[in-house]
Amino acid sequence: MEAEERITLSRENCVYTSCYCEENVWKLCEFVEKQRTASLQEVLVVFISNQNRTVPLWKQKSGTGDKPVIWDYHVILLHNKRDDALVYDLDSILPFPCSLQRYAAEGLRPDCDINPTYHRKLRVVPAESFLQNFASDRSHMKTADGGWTAPPPAYPLIHTAESQMNLDDFISMEPSVGWGWVFSLDNFLLQYAPSSSS
Repeated sequence: MEAEERITLSRENCVYTSCYCEENVWKLCEFVEKQRTASLQEVLVVFISNQNRTVPLWKQKSGTGDKPVIWDYHVILLHNKRDDALVYDLDSILPFPCSLQRYAAEGLRPDCDINPTYHRKLRVVPAESFLQNFASDRSHMKTADGGWTAPPPAYPLIHTAESQMNLDDFISMEPSVGWGWVFSLDNFLLQYAPSSSS
């Protein structure tokens, strides 16, 4: 991928904290907004989860071989260009960015091939809405004794005037909750990558 096609810095130069994918993507959106590398209207934030909060993803840095990583949720950035949608996933070993078609085939894989317990849903939120509304006090990463399950980012907490913590509203796959639109995996691919639907 040519650098001029990328709307973010290279993967190595992006703000990144392991296990804080929602904040990593917030920082990507912030970069796009401040640097004006793309219209924010073309940029979407995609939360991947399900009712059980058990979603398999392949080609993840923390994976082993061809086995999936089971996340409670995961967050990616989607640059929805007219000719091709591009995925920015800082936790993936796939290219950065990666075409949505390739990400779907190698990183998501079809729901029809996996146990229904693990079928994915996707909440798609416009980047502008995500930047304006997302808030996290990082309490979901705290242990019972007050420690961290993974070291937090060094920068200040992300919050809004209205909220200190609304991460669950983004992770929820109930359409009546939170921001954006909720899709099954098949419907998401029909909408954003028609030639790769599973």
